[in-house]
Amino acid sequence: MDLELRHLKVLRAIADAGSLTRAATALGLAQSALSGQLKRIERALGGALFVRDRTGAHPTPLGELVLDRSRVLLPAMRQLEEDARRFARSWGSAPRFRIGGTHGPLLGGLVDRLAGAHPTAPVSTCTAWSVTELADMVAQARLDFALVGVCGDATPPAAGRLEWQFVGCDPVFVMLADDHPCADEEELELGKLAQERWVAAPGSGCFTDCFTAACTQAGFTPVSLFETDIAACVHLVQVGRAVGLCRATFPPTPGVATVPLAGTPLSWRHLIGHDRNSPAAEAAPAVVVHARAAHRDAVARSPRYSRWLEANPHFHTGG
Repeated sequence: MDLELRHLKVLRAIADAGSLTRAATALGLAQSALSGQLKRIERALGGALFVRDRTGAHPTPLGELVLDRSRVLLPAMRQLEEDARRFARSWGSAPRFRIGGTHGPLLGGLVDRLAGAHPTAPVSTCTAWSVTELADMVAQARLDFALVGVCGDATPPAAGRLEWQFVGCDPVFVMLADDHPCADEEELELGKLAQERWVAAPGSGCFTDCFTAACTQAGFTPVSLFETDIAACVHLVQVGRAVGLCRATFPPTPGVATVPLAGTPLSWRHLIGHDRNSPAAEAAPAVVVHARAAHRDAVARSPRYSRWLEANPHFHTGG
């Protein structure tokens, strides 16, 4: 007999009731039927799960192990069932998807997936450099979802008002001109770039502070950090005026090499947020699924990132 979730529910009922008699009553079963089912479960698991005496039924050490695991599995399965039902309901009735996002490849991938899977629903986008601005727009019902990134383990804005779901996590790589002396290295110590000028896209989070701290730990203070749009960042890297910072999912670009940093001193966490009290909450499970798939697609499109992940199996991109 294979163990099933209904068997774990039976074991929990016995443990909670403290006796087979009371558990049988709670489950609406005859005591003999419950006793027979318990014996079959015990045979499947290889030992007694309860000791029965005049005071009731008490878990054995093996029973405690199984019950301890059930405390994780049963709530997780209930959540899965609820999310699946919400997904099924919302995906047939969602009237629109108003998505806000910062720069990067994930917003386009999410829009493509939503438009393909739900062709009759209007999909609109709004981009901004500020994660806080996008979060405020969701809280004000001007957007349904915000697809954003935060540095490392930083807390996203409006965490008390919005529900944020994890999409994926990427290391931060450096962008170099393809004729840069370090462009062909498989991994690069941050300190080797101590004399370079730096360029990155702006944002409202703590990334600049985290970058400066990483440089300090590597033994130098960055010469300068230009903040400008993505096209200007790429141009300055291509002509050798600066080296750039980018997420590992940065797509292959002519004239630019992306190189991992040794020790992964910086990482970027992708999140998608919605107002839990808004109509968009019903569609959230479906949108999260597609956002995570867009992240996986972005990872797969980067040969350098894929090689790095094979060499660093401890790093979990998630999603």
